[in-house]
Amino acid sequence: MGDEDAPRLLGQLLTGADARGIADRLIDGDTLTTALRIVAAGKRPEARRLLERILRRNSESPQQVVPILRAIEGARALPPALSPLWTMPGHLAQGGPLTTSATRLIDSARQAVTCSTYNFQRSSALWKALRRAAQRDEIAVRIYLDTRAADDTGQHWSPSTAEVAAHLAPSEVWRTKTFDGVYVRNHAKFLAIDHHLLLVTSANFSWSAENNNVEFGVLIDNPSLTEAVERELWEVQGVLYERDF
Repeated sequence: MGDEDAPRLLGQLLTGADARGIADRLIDGDTLTTALRIVAAGKRPEARRLLERILRRNSESPQQVVPILRAIEGARALPPALSPLWTMPGHLAQGGPLTTSATRLIDSARQAVTCSTYNFQRSSALWKALRRAAQRDEIAVRIYLDTRAADDTGQHWSPSTAEVAAHLAPSEVWRTKTFDGVYVRNHAKFLAIDHHLLLVTSANFSWSAENNNVEFGVLIDNPSLTEAVERELWEVQGVLYERDF
């Protein structure tokens, strides 16, 4: 495989957010090593190798790869497709079914599932769907949840953060921690599937939300937006969230 294949392979490796971040940092005068810190550690060595192959063909100046990175960013920035989803008692919703759509999205994942919620309930259909995803070797599952909502001993229907981590092993489970002496509450509720589909919802992952409540969600088909949302939480891991093993 020659150096001429490097741009294509780089486009397959990087997300739109990755390409934009590297390009912005190179334009600001950062070194390639510094610019690559925007990329997840597992992809960083291959990204460096491909970028260095591109540079060998063109110039030793890292900024010469910026047009290629901008092209990758643009290819990922597709116009969003929006679908409203509803849950209502008695199956009265005229729009798409929120609950079954969310479960189907998780079951159809091929690469990754990122989930952020306030709390879980064991009776939730998503509780079971996420476990199925976590047990598939090819799926990387990452969970963000609220520590107090999960670890309140008075709520026996809600699994603790440790129980969530055990149920969804080997997934990454991140729980809120204190920041500047103040408890952080995780109230962001979304599912991101394969860094491509983003479901933003009012619903917690509970039986009531899936059956009794009026809940609304929007399914957005846009890789660039989905990657940006995932990266927003990824970058505050260890600051606002701590890993639960």
